Amino acid sequence: MTPQQRKRCEQFISIFENDSIDIQYSYVEDIGDGRGYTCGKFGFTTATGDVLVVVQTFNKRNPFNSLKKYLPELERLAREVSNDTSHLDGFPQAWKASCADPLFIKVQDEVSAEIPAMQLADSVNLQTALGRCALYDCIIEHGGGDDGDSMPSILNRTVTQKKGGVKKSEDEQYWIRAFLDMRLEDFDNPRDELNKRHQKGWHD
Repeated sequence: MTPQQRKRCEQFISIFENDSIDIQYSYVEDIGDGRGYTCGKFGFTTATGDVLVVVQTFNKRNPFNSLKKYLPELERLAREVSNDTSHLDGFPQAWKASCADPLFIKVQDEVSAEIPAMQLADSVNLQTALGRCALYDCIIEHGGGDDGDSMPSILNRTVTQKKGGVKKSEDEQYWIRAFLDMRLEDFDNPRDELNKRHQKGWHD
């Protein structure tokens, strides 16, 4: 995607994440999905280690910050994949305050840019910006891990169903439709135990 296309794609994702085309870098909330605090640009979470990566990166560049003291607890939460927030007193306020620093905004952008959605789009020969955005959105929402509900897993199931990636440009729209149908099927029938426990909240 061109920079302008990527910006528009990120605005689309932000609508689903925070009901606004304006990127909500300062957002912090425990939404009850079993992943602790969901934070920042694209829903970095304390349980999955995303928040840890952001804070570690920020701390390397600015060691005098209000989030530094939470690093030991964030490391524990990521290691245990825990949704516990009981030892994160003041963390939401510290995250919001850190967003006044342009460096913290830049770090969130950089960590988001490292998400391998475009490489995965290349692997199945997606060419259109809309098709590539569909994969970008999916990896933000489902993660890029190896569990059964991750974007790579959904992508692999689509590849199996379609017997490969996109073979002709005119077929891309049908391939993307199959991918989106596979994503919807995963939403209704999650594989990961954590997602199974919280599925009712998705529909509510």
